[in-house]
Amino acid sequence: MTDTTGRRTLAPEELRSHRWYGGEGVRGFSHRARSRQLGLNPEEHLGKPVIAVLNTWSGINPCHMHLRERAEQVTRGIWQAGGYPVEFPVATLSETYQKPTPMLYRNLLALETEELLRSYPVDGAVLMGGCDKTTPALLMGAASADLPAVFVPAGPMLRGHWRGRTLGSGTDMWKYWDDYRAGRIGDCELGELEGGLARSPGHCMTMGTASTMTSAAEALGVTMPGAASIPAVDSAHHRMAAAAGMRSVALVWEDLRLSRILTRNAYLDAAATVLALGGSTNALIHLIAMAGRSGVTLTLDDFDLLARRIPVLANVRPGGAHLMEDFYYAGGLPALLEQLRPQLHTERPTVAGTTFGEQIAGSPVHDKDVIRSPQDPVSEEGGLAVLRGNLAPDGAVIKHISAEPRLLRHTGPAVVFDSYQDLQRRIDDPALDITADSVLVLRGAGPKGGPGMPEYGMLPIPKRLLAQGVQDMVRISDARMSGTSYGACVLHIAPESHVGGPLALVRDGDPITLDVPARRLHLEVGEQELARRRAEWRAPEPRFERGYGALYEEHITQADTGCDFAFLSRPGRNPEPYTG
Repeated sequence: MTDTTGRRTLAPEELRSHRWYGGEGVRGFSHRARSRQLGLNPEEHLGKPVIAVLNTWSGINPCHMHLRERAEQVTRGIWQAGGYPVEFPVATLSETYQKPTPMLYRNLLALETEELLRSYPVDGAVLMGGCDKTTPALLMGAASADLPAVFVPAGPMLRGHWRGRTLGSGTDMWKYWDDYRAGRIGDCELGELEGGLARSPGHCMTMGTASTMTSAAEALGVTMPGAASIPAVDSAHHRMAAAAGMRSVALVWEDLRLSRILTRNAYLDAAATVLALGGSTNALIHLIAMAGRSGVTLTLDDFDLLARRIPVLANVRPGGAHLMEDFYYAGGLPALLEQLRPQLHTERPTVAGTTFGEQIAGSPVHDKDVIRSPQDPVSEEGGLAVLRGNLAPDGAVIKHISAEPRLLRHTGPAVVFDSYQDLQRRIDDPALDITADSVLVLRGAGPKGGPGMPEYGMLPIPKRLLAQGVQDMVRISDARMSGTSYGACVLHIAPESHVGGPLALVRDGDPITLDVPARRLHLEVGEQELARRRAEWRAPEPRFERGYGALYEEHITQADTGCDFAFLSRPGRNPEPYTG
């Protein structure tokens, strides 16, 4: 078949769902009979694209508490475009509540997404997420299944308020918690802050991991134009959800699969977008994993090369002054990307049916302080830097635009903590030998050691130093940190200490040098001494004896390669299920 423009489109009998519902065999008869059991008339679904609506709503995920309603707008759009929607509740990964970390379960949602799309009679998908790990998980699974799909971001919450001050969730939580620990505010103020930090549906309205990853999804070309920055409660968000539902039907008829969208150039543009946003360090892990599912090699070196020529243009907390609501009204991601156009691959396709360049063409900036030009950037270099050295032979990451500049070149003695629990027990001990020049070191918090690489990387500054006015210190770990966090925090050290990486060999008092301009992280200890310590090191006992945890521990890769499961990230395709 061809459409009005002469392009070939699928015929109804070519739909993937037709293999379930069509034909004269007993299986087709059974599938149609069960559809009648569901209360469906034949004309409601036969010969129409069946669209899976994968919804990560749950009653314990505040970032997604509006997605049950948004699913109604998505399905309305699918019906309007002549498709048949089927909603699937999938795992919710709540950054707020899930312990030890939803990163432990990102690959589980990715696996669930892939297998649902593969095993059911669906022709395409609408993916609904936004809280940190849901965006990469849904797109990883959908990329592996390789059906036509469009992503609907949950959207940022409204800005917070407290005593005449504008608050950013996450970022101001860390700030005021330090103020509380230092005695600058009390229980009454803290109680008021609890009610003012997060006051609407939606994910964090700072440039944390959620907004970073939904923006990366838009830059990849898998959302409707401008979708990532629309506030969750704005009526534009309702309209975007309905438009995504409508577009998902057209994607099926056009047979426009994710493999045609998610190219290396798309991932390079997403990486450039993250850097221009001053985005979360978590994006490096997620985009590397997502690229692997698309058969694309993306490395830390790709990010570092881009970071040297991509300026930070988004003046958004924690690396800037504003919030996502301001960013949206200033023009949103299309306006920032138009400023970045010379650095982007504009001829590639998107799910919107236009090229990437057409999607952002002419997008105006309405507030030049919120979205800067390349001539007046927040920072001339991208907000992230990749470090290497004898302490991180496979790489480490720092968000240097959110650190005190004086610490970007620093040598200091290590103060070592063997676990986060050890850190919590001792960090405020008056007997702890620590000064503002010390380098805090946390190990045992990586992909296997955490387990799941929790967001422990913003190590707390000791109370007595906070009281002296110290606001930042060099902190080093194999953990991650929240994208809403800030400070001179070196993260994602690979290989991690749990598998015998050099971090396992650090001792109290060892001098450590951080040199961000030189991209260097070095343990100032002789190789002979390190060899002696390495010979004494013993691997920890496995944390899990059964279940998903054991599967995770056996197959998880390191941070520099995306923390995916090796059996999911390797090349190869699975056969379509036999439906006869």
